[in-house]
Amino acid sequence: MTEHTKTDGLPGMDMPELPQVLERARPRNERMNAAKVECNACPVLCQISEGRAGACDRYANQAGVLVRVDPVVLLRKTLEAGEPTLVPFAGRAAPSDGVEEANASAVAAGDPPAWSGDLLLTEAVFVTGVGSSTTYPDYKPAPFIVGSQVDGVDMVTVVTEGIFSYCSFKVKIDTDRFLGSEQANVRCKGEVVGHVTTAEYGSQMLSLGGVHHLTGGAKKEGRITAEMMQLLGNKQAVEFTIDGGSQLIIQAGRAPIVNGVAEQRMRVGCGSAAIGIFARQFFGHADEVVVVDDHITGVLTEHQAGRCLDMKPSGIQMHGRKSTPGRYFQVANPGTGWGGTDIADPLAIIEGWNADVAWPGLRLLMTSTTGEHASWYVLDEQLTPVETQMPDEIRRIVERIGENCEPSLSSVLFLGGAGGSLRAGVTENPVLLTRSIKNALVNVTCGGAPAYVWPGGGITVMADVLRMPDNSFGTVPTPAIVAPIEFSMRSTDYEALGGHMEQIRSLRDVLTNGAWHNEGAPQARSWLTLPSINPWPLGRPPLLG
Repeated sequence: MTEHTKTDGLPGMDMPELPQVLERARPRNERMNAAKVECNACPVLCQISEGRAGACDRYANQAGVLVRVDPVVLLRKTLEAGEPTLVPFAGRAAPSDGVEEANASAVAAGDPPAWSGDLLLTEAVFVTGVGSSTTYPDYKPAPFIVGSQVDGVDMVTVVTEGIFSYCSFKVKIDTDRFLGSEQANVRCKGEVVGHVTTAEYGSQMLSLGGVHHLTGGAKKEGRITAEMMQLLGNKQAVEFTIDGGSQLIIQAGRAPIVNGVAEQRMRVGCGSAAIGIFARQFFGHADEVVVVDDHITGVLTEHQAGRCLDMKPSGIQMHGRKSTPGRYFQVANPGTGWGGTDIADPLAIIEGWNADVAWPGLRLLMTSTTGEHASWYVLDEQLTPVETQMPDEIRRIVERIGENCEPSLSSVLFLGGAGGSLRAGVTENPVLLTRSIKNALVNVTCGGAPAYVWPGGGITVMADVLRMPDNSFGTVPTPAIVAPIEFSMRSTDYEALGGHMEQIRSLRDVLTNGAWHNEGAPQARSWLTLPSINPWPLGRPPLLG
């Protein structure tokens, strides 16, 4: 991305065979060269020479016509056996070979045809906002307002790409290792792009991006923040550093890499939870078990689980702050060692042994919450732990701790405020859209993926980027993030909220001719099969329940 606000585009642009026409070139002022097109998809208002793209690489000037470079992404259902597959063909969609013959044979045999005759299979197609273009500042209707039918019910889906300044990514990193102190700055290429937020069970959390980093700081900070968000949302790897903490490589759906080492496991639970889960299995094989954890370190014989098993006290004396019996806080500092602490030697958290209670030969297991670290000790005559070979019975339990740890992953969730003028592309009365969403009359999706709508005022949506199509996110150099969003509802509900009824185009028409502002060029499109993890955006709940 360049830092200028007017551009002649980028050389070497590969143009699609079937561009999406947005509007004819009309110079908006006398100072602009008549051979250029002014793009109004965002406030930058790029002036684009023929054969060049704008600063965002999303719009271009082809023979004096403003075109959308990327194709519109369409989703299709996974069809049942016997139904035709949907394939792109000459700018249209056609059934797979042999369907007509099969239907003719079925009819001749007195059986119903397997296919209804709908060439476009419109009940199996959903137009996403990916590649749909924007209509900033939405004084005109959204690029696609699509009418379709589902189970005989007339539906409307309003499709657009929103320009989001108020947006961020919430990143969940499955690891016990210390990444950085809460509120510590997170940097990308030296610029502050977010912060460490409150840890959750078995995971460290980051908040990245947001309006203050995009627009509230220096120009370089905003540019790098936008670049980082685009890469992260598009499932690419991004490198970060945390002030006073770790170096990270984060990629959605992949194991986080902390200080050059790929994480393997998410902890089974805190030290206290691990004691409770495995106490019965340890019983009879160990006299004491300590599960080391930065949050709550568990001690078996003191823990309620050990008491319920009537285990003999071991006399162990722990560092840290005792919470309830068998549960210790702050046994060590946070770090990348055992159980997310800074220790490499687990015996460092043991203060000593009560000579009136402990005994020579006492069997002690020390393990981390993931089982990646584990050592077996036996007390000698001076009540000093001596490391020895771990018995097979104990090793199997430690392995079971590891078996119960889920693989460590980085999860990336897009969080955006779909407010402002975006709503005007849907309705003349924006508050009615907000109310309809809160009343579950409108299903909100992002690239066809389910979106959680936060309670309270406004339209604040959150979606897992792994459930969205690849390359769903773009940028504009204001800077801001471009992300797909779709609003689906019954036609009657769309009319009630003041929707642009006169702009509704049938799905068949949209697939054949393109967007409402199309001037006759074929529509570039890309077909994707709906991921099995996602519900059909126009499915029965909640719209048709």
